[in-house]
Amino acid sequence: MAQDTTLNYPLPDEAGYPFSTSNLNSPLYLENPSNLRTTVIYDPVTGKYIFSETIGNWSYRHPTVMDREEYQEYEFRQAVRDYWRLKSSGESLESQLSFIPPLQVGGEAFDRLFGSNTINIVPSGSAELIFGFNLSKQENPSISERLRSVPSFTFDEKIIMNVAGSIGDKMAMDISYNTEATFDFENQTKLEYSGKEDEIIKKIEAGNVNLPLPGSLINGSMSLFGLKTELQFGKLRVTSVFSQQRGESSVINVQGGAQLQEYSVTVDDYDANRHFFLSDYFRDNYNRALSRLPVITSDVSITRIEVWVTNKTINFEDSRNIVAVTDLAEANPRSGVISPVSGQTGDHPRNGVNNAYELLTETHAAIRDIKNATSELEDAGLVLGVDFEKIENARMLSPREFTFNDKLGYISLNTALNTD
Repeated sequence: MAQDTTLNYPLPDEAGYPFSTSNLNSPLYLENPSNLRTTVIYDPVTGKYIFSETIGNWSYRHPTVMDREEYQEYEFRQAVRDYWRLKSSGESLESQLSFIPPLQVGGEAFDRLFGSNTINIVPSGSAELIFGFNLSKQENPSISERLRSVPSFTFDEKIIMNVAGSIGDKMAMDISYNTEATFDFENQTKLEYSGKEDEIIKKIEAGNVNLPLPGSLINGSMSLFGLKTELQFGKLRVTSVFSQQRGESSVINVQGGAQLQEYSVTVDDYDANRHFFLSDYFRDNYNRALSRLPVITSDVSITRIEVWVTNKTINFEDSRNIVAVTDLAEANPRSGVISPVSGQTGDHPRNGVNNAYELLTETHAAIRDIKNATSELEDAGLVLGVDFEKIENARMLSPREFTFNDKLGYISLNTALNTD
C-alpha cells in the first residue's frame, strides 16, 4: 500500500518577487540553511539585474530579472520596509543604550550654542534597600517581663549611580555616586562645555576639575571642585580656575626602611592623664626646685601618700567613698568661699593655712555621709566639678601602680586615666 506524503497543513512554497522568501517573515518559519544563498548579479550587456537562488552550486529556482527602473523601485521599497520595521521593533541604537529617548529641541539659537539640537541622557546603576526586624528575647527572671523582649529595626541602603549625558555636540555631563565609596573623591560630578576650533571659549568645566602644570617649580592640583575655563585670544591661551581644594599633599621621608616625620606636641599632651602635681605649691615651685641640678632645692619631703581613682574594675575589697576639695591646704585658695587664715606664715601646704579643713570637719561635718556631701558643700558655696568632686566606691592604688617624687610633689601613674 502506497503511503500518502501529502501534508495536512502544507507550507507555502511559491516563488516570490524577486525571491521566494520575500513575503515569508513570520516567526513560525525556520531560518534558511547556511548553504542556501540569494544573490543579485548585474549583467552589463543587457543592463538587467538577475536575482538567483542556489543551494550549494545548484540553482533550484528560475531567476528573476529586473531592469534599472524596477531595481531602483525595489531598493526603495526595501529601504522603507526596513526603516519602519526597525522603528516598530524598538531595536535602534538609542533604545538599546538608554530607556530615556533622545530629546530634540527646535530653534536655530540652540543649535548654534550647543552644536546640535539633540539632548541625550543615559543613566545606569543600581539601588538596594535592606529592611530588617530583629527581636531579642532574654529569659532572665531578674528583669521585668516587658524588658525581656527587645525589638529593633535595621535599615541599610546601597546606591550605585552613573549618569552620562550630552547636550548637542559641545556639552557633556558625567555624574557618578556610590554610597560604598571609601573616599569622597570617588564620587565625581562634572559638567563640560567644549567649543569649536575657531571659538574664543575652548572649554568650560564645572564640578570636579584639575589643574595640571607642566613645570616642576609649582605643583598642579588634581583634587579641585569648582569652575575652570580655557579661553584663547589669537595666540594667547588663558586658563582660569575658581575652586576649593578637596585633597592635600604630603612628603614622606624614608630612611633605613623607616618613615621619618617631624611633628610637634605640647608638653601637656605628650603623656596625658599620667602625671599630676599634688598641689599648686609644687607646681609653682617646680622650676625653682630644679634650678640647681643635680641638687633639688626643695623645703618639703613627702613621707606618706594615698592615691584614689574611680573604680572601673568593680573591685570593692579596698574601696571608699571620698570627697576631694581643690583648695584644701592651699596657701592661695581659688574659691571665694575658702580664705587664708590670718597669722599663718609661709606657703607650704598644710591644713591650717586656710579655713577649708575647719569648714569640712566642723561647719559641714555632715559630708561624712556621702549622701549629704553634695548638698552640704553646695550650700557652703562650693561648685561641684570646680571646687570639689565626689566619688563613690573609689579604689586606692597599690604602690606598684604609681610612683611619686617626694621632693617635687608629683605622681606618675603606670596606666593613664581615662576621661570620665
